[in-house]
Amino acid sequence: MRLMLVNNLDVLVNQLYTVGIDEIFIDGSFVEDKANPSDIDGYFVTDPNKLPDIVTELNKIDPHKVWTWDWNDRIYDRNSAKAQLPMWHRYRVELYPHVGQGTGILDEYGNEQKFPAAFRKTRDTFLPKGIIQIIK
Repeated sequence: MRLMLVNNLDVLVNQLYTVGIDEIFIDGSFVEDKANPSDIDGYFVTDPNKLPDIVTELNKIDPHKVWTWDWNDRIYDRNSAKAQLPMWHRYRVELYPHVGQGTGILDEYGNEQKFPAAFRKTRDTFLPKGIIQIIK
C-alpha cells in the first residue's frame, strides 16, 4: 500500500511541477509511524489569483480530472464514512492549495488553522510534529 501511495503521489507532484508549482508538503499518518496508512494528505503553495488557471491546466494533464475541492464533487466513501475528493478516490492522495485560507482543522482552542500550522500538530493530542517538503 505504501508503495502505491508513493507512486500516486509522484503522479500528482509531477503534474504540479508541470504547471510551475514546486512548494509541496505532505503530512498525515503516511509520514508518521502508522504501519499501513490509507492515504497521503498534503498541500501546495500558490497564488490565489492564479489558482483557477492552474486548476484548468492540471485537469488538462490529469486523465481523471481530479483537481477540484468543490464540496459538490465529493463522493461518499463508506469505509471512511465521509465524502472524499475525486483525487482521494483515484489516487488516495489529497493535496490542497494553500492560498491563505483556513483548513477546517481546529486547534486545541477551537480556532480554525491555516496551512502549515494545521500540519504541525497532531489532531488528537495537539502535540508538535513535523511535515515533509517534497524537493524537486
